[in-house]
Amino acid sequence: MSASPPLEPRRQAVFLALAAIPAGRVVSYGQLAELAGLGRGARWVGWVLGRLPEGSALPWHRVIAADGRPSLTRDSPSGREQRERLRAEGVLLHEDRVDMRRYRWNPAESVE
Repeated sequence: MSASPPLEPRRQAVFLALAAIPAGRVVSYGQLAELAGLGRGARWVGWVLGRLPEGSALPWHRVIAADGRPSLTRDSPSGREQRERLRAEGVLLHEDRVDMRRYRWNPAESVE
């Protein structure tokens, strides 16, 4: 059994994958973990994102639950901010869900 990579390289991998998500697209926590090379690390990704410094330029709002729900409650300031940022990028929410078939980012489709 191999040891897990040190925390900082794993965190940097999440940040790099997060920075690559284009405006108007979303990913799930599990998808972000896979993009960062962390396998099934969805909960850990959530932990890392929850500790981003206030005012971070990383597009944390583009990471949502696998079922399309924004990750933060709509009544919280951060939850309102997440929804506002998604709408500003053209991501529509219907009954507080994002259509993952329409808005999920597929990096393979981004390659020309």
